[in-house]
Amino acid sequence: MEMISYGRQHIDDDDVKAVVDCLKSGAITQGPKVAEFENAIANYVSARYAVAVSSGTAALHIAAIAAEVKPSSAVITSPITFIASANAALYVGARPIFVDVDPETLNLSPSALADAVSKNTDIRAVIPVHFSGLPCDMPPIKSIADQVGAVIIEDAAHALGARYDDGSMVGCCANSLMTVFSFHPVKSITTGEGGMITTNDEKIYRRLLRLRSHGIIKGNDPYVDPESAYTNGISNPWYYEMQELGFHYRVTDIQCALGISQLTKLNKFVERRRQLAFRYDEAFASMRHIEPSQKTGREISAHHLYSVRIDFSSAGISRATLMKQLFQRGIICQVHYIPVPAHPYYRNLGFSPDNYPNAQAYYREALSIPLFFSLTEQQQDYVISSMKEFLL
Repeated sequence: MEMISYGRQHIDDDDVKAVVDCLKSGAITQGPKVAEFENAIANYVSARYAVAVSSGTAALHIAAIAAEVKPSSAVITSPITFIASANAALYVGARPIFVDVDPETLNLSPSALADAVSKNTDIRAVIPVHFSGLPCDMPPIKSIADQVGAVIIEDAAHALGARYDDGSMVGCCANSLMTVFSFHPVKSITTGEGGMITTNDEKIYRRLLRLRSHGIIKGNDPYVDPESAYTNGISNPWYYEMQELGFHYRVTDIQCALGISQLTKLNKFVERRRQLAFRYDEAFASMRHIEPSQKTGREISAHHLYSVRIDFSSAGISRATLMKQLFQRGIICQVHYIPVPAHPYYRNLGFSPDNYPNAQAYYREALSIPLFFSLTEQQQDYVISSMKEFLL
């Protein structure tokens, strides 16, 4: 039996050829494909700059540094996200603050954000998470952040290819300082592992370039020690400077060659995911115990996940039992996510998931079912019929 996973990459012959061509070119890391991929993403989302890195987590980390998040400051984010969104604050010694999600969108609630801002005076950054590919309501979030001088770093790991209500692309940074993407295999497009940061701020862009490569510059920024950098006014070809503490967060040409090829198919990928999401919506509309987790913004979401809410108690089945029975039928589901404050590490920091009732209510009912570009309608019908059998 072919297992039907909750998410899966789609690699075709064009992708394979792009990678092979890169391997044959001799430039396999930090060559021309990196800049080409960066430019392609920046153009796609209509941002001025893009910086490719080794993962979405690496992107969040150096974005926090570039945003001047300090140990004396705080970062607000959502409890319904992968742990990297909150960990970015801890990486730089800052204090994470969680605010509850809106129960309809599962995105960071602007009203909860306003309440948190009124009670904390040390907020440096807000990291709204576009959960499952549905864009957050960015204008009010930015307005609230502006009131306390906080910058916004959008966590758009799920949302490449999504649009805001005004039609602009997620990642254009019209309401943020930076936007972060992920290219993990289950995302809209993949580079195997990889991430990207977009921004419209040149100073931020140049610092991100340094931070991803050990804090080193090689003539792309002014040297601190020009006497060592130049001989008779000519740049010394061996010279470079480490100007701050950076990291080895570089991405390879091999990965970027795959990313460039994948990006040409992104619109097709997102449209197919949207069609499949609509089919699920229609199929579950008449069922008593199950409903889509997000019912709004279906036309603008990137549909990274198809998450449902199931009343397991009234359905007479536990989530664990349902997942096991579906697995026996070849259907792999997942839960996105355990609220970050519920993890032992965060509990030890003093957080309690009970302080975020909307997040907790969602988590108790959440299940992500298969959604990916190459999912056939026959496979989807099999998933639907299996869900109906166990939940009717």
